[in-house]
Amino acid sequence: MYYDFLQIRKSLSNNTRSSMSNMIKKNILLSIIISIVILAIIILFFWLRPTAPDFGQYEAGKARKSAFFSYFLPIIQQQNTNILTNREKLFFWQKTTSTLTEQAKKELFELAEYYRIRDFDLNNQNQWQELFNRVQRVPASLALAQAANESAWGTSRFAIKGLNYFGQWCFERGCGLIPNSRDDKKAHEVAVFDSPQASVASYIRNLNSHAAYTELRRIRTELIQNNEKVTGTALAGGLLNYSERGEQYIEELREMIRFNKLDQYD
Repeated sequence: MYYDFLQIRKSLSNNTRSSMSNMIKKNILLSIIISIVILAIIILFFWLRPTAPDFGQYEAGKARKSAFFSYFLPIIQQQNTNILTNREKLFFWQKTTSTLTEQAKKELFELAEYYRIRDFDLNNQNQWQELFNRVQRVPASLALAQAANESAWGTSRFAIKGLNYFGQWCFERGCGLIPNSRDDKKAHEVAVFDSPQASVASYIRNLNSHAAYTELRRIRTELIQNNEKVTGTALAGGLLNYSERGEQYIEELREMIRFNKLDQYD
């Protein structure tokens, strides 16, 4: 009987070891499968990631300019169309304040937050007016000129690696690309975007909401009130804070708009 007991114990021990061995193999196999799936997702993400053409493949000059403007003009126009759609919603919401649904209020407050108006009050007419001033289109000529200027016609390191065409900064460690010429005392990075569309959207939001471009919005509002055309040449005057070059930068943009006849897109 003792012998039988030992045989049974030995058999159980062998079964346990075999079971554990199989479990380990399964776990290893599962880990390998999970790793492969994650790697495939990462590769697929970068493969399908929206990107712009390689503008460096075009000869500098007319060919590159044509490719650049042809690519970005529809993106800018679509962003402006989205803005006009939101303005229509704003007009409706303002007229029906007392009967707004909870969903409509949620959308309204989110829009106000997006344009950096915090604690939006439905009964505050000054906030309504400020929101209308911010939810406004940006002339395509200005956006095209700045994109070309800031990204060296789409060939800069930040444009190629970060899909950043407007030189926008971010301030959290690891949020973007570190400029090679950055002063040791500074901590900013150049933002990285998921797509050229995201870069354009962020740029337009920046002009429409950041305190540094209050003058640009004032110029635009004044033109609209006087029934005058809102042009990139006019609004460029409100970009004194966009570049350290100040007035020289503004004149560069105006010259780019004039030389490339970009005002036809306004």
